[in-house]
Amino acid sequence: MKAAVYTGYGSPDVLAVRHVERPTPKSNEVLVRVRAASVNAVDWRIMRGNPYPLRLMFGLRQPNIRPGRDVAGVVEAIGDGVTEFKAGDAVFGTCQGAFAEYACASESRLAPKPENVTFEEAACLPFAATIALQGLRKGQIGAGCATLINGASGGVGSAAVQIAKALGAEVTGVCSTRNLELVRSIGADHVIDYTRDDFTNGARRYDRIFDCVTNHSLAQCRRALRPGGTCVVAGAPKSLSTIGFFIHVIKPSLYSRFVSQNFVVFTAKTDKTDLLSIRKLIESGKLRPVIDRCYSLNEVASAVAYVEQGHARGKVVVTPDES
Repeated sequence: MKAAVYTGYGSPDVLAVRHVERPTPKSNEVLVRVRAASVNAVDWRIMRGNPYPLRLMFGLRQPNIRPGRDVAGVVEAIGDGVTEFKAGDAVFGTCQGAFAEYACASESRLAPKPENVTFEEAACLPFAATIALQGLRKGQIGAGCATLINGASGGVGSAAVQIAKALGAEVTGVCSTRNLELVRSIGADHVIDYTRDDFTNGARRYDRIFDCVTNHSLAQCRRALRPGGTCVVAGAPKSLSTIGFFIHVIKPSLYSRFVSQNFVVFTAKTDKTDLLSIRKLIESGKLRPVIDRCYSLNEVASAVAYVEQGHARGKVVVTPDES
């Protein structure tokens, strides 16, 4: 089968498509014939090997995993102990090596694909929507909560806008001029064009900020928060040194000790219950995927390069050439 691989650390040129052996599902795993996968920031961060702690996790000279995390497809075979799925079932979820014709995923990281979306749409949401759902929950965002989503047109941000609305929040989305109508169309009550206005300098204050892009300091974000408000940091600066990485992780909790607002950095964890919650939101029409572009598997380097630029509207999808 064909699959994308990392040949080293560096530019998108280190991404190549090779013929590799088709994987065999282990115990409690499912072999998925991939119909679509989507690109996440983690794919280009591992590709770059920056910040350097990633190299300690994934290999010093080159990544020891294959790229691609979000997947949607059809069950080809199941391993011992699998009880929820059978061959022919349409599924979506997360795995390693989704940029391929076949990939193995743990049964606990898959759910039945919602029938009201395509495979391409289903592949957009497992990772991004999990980050949004868990981050909004971390910020205790609920009915009547004045919530600002910074980076509202991106993959995580577009999911966060819709999930926050489903939770009953009053949502303000921050995006560029070209994305204002998109953010309105997915449910934002108010929009701010960051090329014209800086939300941290405005008169309005918010109960919660969900920050997907981290292009403002904590002190600047504090100006936009009401006393007792919470800022959930779901993104990270594009370029991070090793020291900068640890500062990014530690600083918000330390800063919170000296101010009247709360700043939180969190790491999302794949959770079967949350994946099923995302499925229900999709089926109810409260969450719909936003797709910017689709690439073939042979174009995976271009797909990851485009996401790395940081201007994708919603998600970027990769499909095996045969699809």
